[in-house]
Amino acid sequence: MAQPDIRKIAETTRTIAVVGLSPNPDRPSHGVARFLQSQGFRVIPVNPGHAGQQILGETTYATLADIPKDSGVDMVDIFRQSEAVPGIVDEAMAELPDLKTVWMQIGVMHADAAARAEAAGLTVVQNRCPKIEFPALGLPRRG
Repeated sequence: MAQPDIRKIAETTRTIAVVGLSPNPDRPSHGVARFLQSQGFRVIPVNPGHAGQQILGETTYATLADIPKDSGVDMVDIFRQSEAVPGIVDEAMAELPDLKTVWMQIGVMHADAAARAEAAGLTVVQNRCPKIEFPALGLPRRG
């Protein structure tokens, strides 16, 4: 698998669906999503246990398929167990027409799902966190 171009992802991504985003401010997913928002990215929460509720000022969806097709989601950030990744990647590829990047958080990896996503032309990042990677690039805050 090719090494992902983190700078290109950071510079071109606009809307990120965060799968497993918790409403609890003490959870890592919440902190990462809040950071991404502070950098000018739109974050769309995906968490079936909180569907219809607001997290970080955005409506939470139960699944990626429930996100409106015109929302422009170009990255999926996965905060779930590695075993859940294949279903999430398949759903993302089927339901998000603007998808360009599949990002798996620290500790989240799935070689087969990553290979399928890359074969479909997507950029894949595994076992990394944008809250760590993006600031290391020294990019200016957007918007």
